[in-house]
Amino acid sequence: MNIDELCINTIRGLAIDQVQAANSGHPGTPMGLAPAAYALWNNVLNYDPANPLWPARDRFVLSGGHASALLYSMIHLAGIHNVTHDGKVEQKPALTLQDLEQFRQFNSKTPGHPEYRHTAGVETTTGPLGQGLATSVGMAIAQKWLASRYNQQGFPLFDYHIYTFCGDGDLMEGISYEAASVAGHLKLGNLVWVYDRNRISIEGNINIAFTDDVAKRFKAQGWHIHEVKDANNIADFQAKLHEARQASDAPSLVILDSIIGYGSPNKAGTHGVHGEPLGPDEVKATKKVYGMPEDKTFYVADGVKEHFAAGIGKRGAEASQKWNALFAEYKTKHPELAQEIEDIIHHRLPKGWDKDIPVFEADPKGVASRASSGKVLNAIAKNIPWMVGGSADLAPSNKSWLEFADAGVFQSPDYPEGNGTFCGRNIHYGVREHAMGAIANGIALSGLRTYAAGFFIFSDYMKNPVRLASIMGLPIVYVFTHDSIGVGEDGPTHQPIEQLAHFRATPGIRTIRPADANEVVEAWKLAMGQDYNHAHPVVLALSRQNLPTIDRSKYASAAGLHKGGYVVACCGELPEVILIASGSEVGLAMEAYEVLIKEGQKARVVSMPSWEIFEEQPQSYRDEVLPPHITGRVAIEQGSPIGWDRYAGPTGAIIAMRSFGASAPYDKLREHFGFTVENVLKVAREQLKK
Repeated sequence: MNIDELCINTIRGLAIDQVQAANSGHPGTPMGLAPAAYALWNNVLNYDPANPLWPARDRFVLSGGHASALLYSMIHLAGIHNVTHDGKVEQKPALTLQDLEQFRQFNSKTPGHPEYRHTAGVETTTGPLGQGLATSVGMAIAQKWLASRYNQQGFPLFDYHIYTFCGDGDLMEGISYEAASVAGHLKLGNLVWVYDRNRISIEGNINIAFTDDVAKRFKAQGWHIHEVKDANNIADFQAKLHEARQASDAPSLVILDSIIGYGSPNKAGTHGVHGEPLGPDEVKATKKVYGMPEDKTFYVADGVKEHFAAGIGKRGAEASQKWNALFAEYKTKHPELAQEIEDIIHHRLPKGWDKDIPVFEADPKGVASRASSGKVLNAIAKNIPWMVGGSADLAPSNKSWLEFADAGVFQSPDYPEGNGTFCGRNIHYGVREHAMGAIANGIALSGLRTYAAGFFIFSDYMKNPVRLASIMGLPIVYVFTHDSIGVGEDGPTHQPIEQLAHFRATPGIRTIRPADANEVVEAWKLAMGQDYNHAHPVVLALSRQNLPTIDRSKYASAAGLHKGGYVVACCGELPEVILIASGSEVGLAMEAYEVLIKEGQKARVVSMPSWEIFEEQPQSYRDEVLPPHITGRVAIEQGSPIGWDRYAGPTGAIIAMRSFGASAPYDKLREHFGFTVENVLKVAREQLKK
């Protein structure tokens, strides 16, 4: 057995043993893809295992995250060093054999699907099929952007590629069509998808549900197509990878015909090897086919690790050392750009990033929070050169377009490098919310600051990638406008009802619904000023209609938003009734409050823009805002009532939406659904009688 075969069969054996030890997992894909993984990693990938955070490294994404045993085997054999949660590289392996033995166990470093920040060498969390594909498009966009801004004559600092392994299931998911369309349109020649065409899914042969001509589909989307008829032919595969790497005018799809569960005498090529262990007898029979010791588990033959060290290890170390020397020279010739790069690497914002953020004067007419958000976004992005983002074809409406002079548009084929210009910072995502969410993840994972914008109702299409962003702790800002029945005439299909409840229920997300323009200011400050190592995605729920700008000289500062909820107006003593609201309904509560105060009632208004942040405050602060013994309470929000009982209390009232909306002018909808001063006063007075 030559060294290539020995390495490939070692990868297979480790993957089989991980799944068998856990009595859970997916052995078939790693067995079939081991030759491709070996050829890519050891012979092609420009990656330094001793410095897995090297900015110019090639990226590898395993979109079919269920095949995680393959990735963990590669991380172990390549000798990738560990990285702490706060981004420090340690001189010890990311994964030992003992870690592989703990596959899919509680608190192990080898969870069932790869998790970013949890395991060094994992570039993004994957598992939901198709997500890795779209995320890799974001990584490719980020590379093009970084190269256009920072590569100067003689300094090709950012010249890396993104390789993604995907399977039949990935390509069945609709997000793969959206993402491939974006990549083809943008001519991302730095992107290579390797399609493992093993033709097997959980239910059997894919012919039962998937008969697309994949090559024609991708060709129509502007991709280069390469085919490898035998996944075990690593010479052919490497040749196709070389061709793909040389193609700068379009992304490349390498279609790789493999046999799932290759080498298993009784299960190869069947769905029985897709998602369950082989079983002890079949493991031994398979290892015999591989020429590996049948009774040894987690076996790594002599010479295998040394071969990886001489391949990816040596090549990567030389490349990263060369890059470090190049960057040291770059710093002397382009110090300002070098400082930006270092800030990106260390997840720092530039000094003065918030210096131009506006302050909004009190105004009873006010401004829509989507409009004030647009002003704040532009003020911030102007001072953060590496802040990019876009909208799903709705930028003119959700006010997410960067309008300052040099903002530009990210668009193919104009990817200039080193000539004083650079790719623009406005991304046209098209009507592709799902792909936009995952692409934003890829951009954020590459170190750029980013935002993604759309109508709140269409966040439904984005729930999976937003959820993954939360799992990964990415500081992405989601600008979701048209946040209520304030949408008006567009009717129930476009009026969010349950969306606030969904995001509030999702762990890790900070959902913020600002009450006025100055709360918008504070929301953006909070979102952008997070510590990257403890970051959260932020959902901004913004209005279509104008919101009165609260007179902060008379009422509390909008900085109270940083505590999630705060007393914005109070009678000056303990109240008898508390009006609690978020967003546009705070203005409504304030109107009712003024009437109650004139009547001599003891009232208070609490603005509650973010439940999650409020719940993180000390109990003493929460009790100060909402005194437990004050049971007269009215919660007001143009969304689902679910969850508001925690603030309204068991005897309080909730004015909320208990149905979908309707198509009508907004004033008519407010009246019909009870969001009027008269109704709030009626409900508040009933609370005062208790």
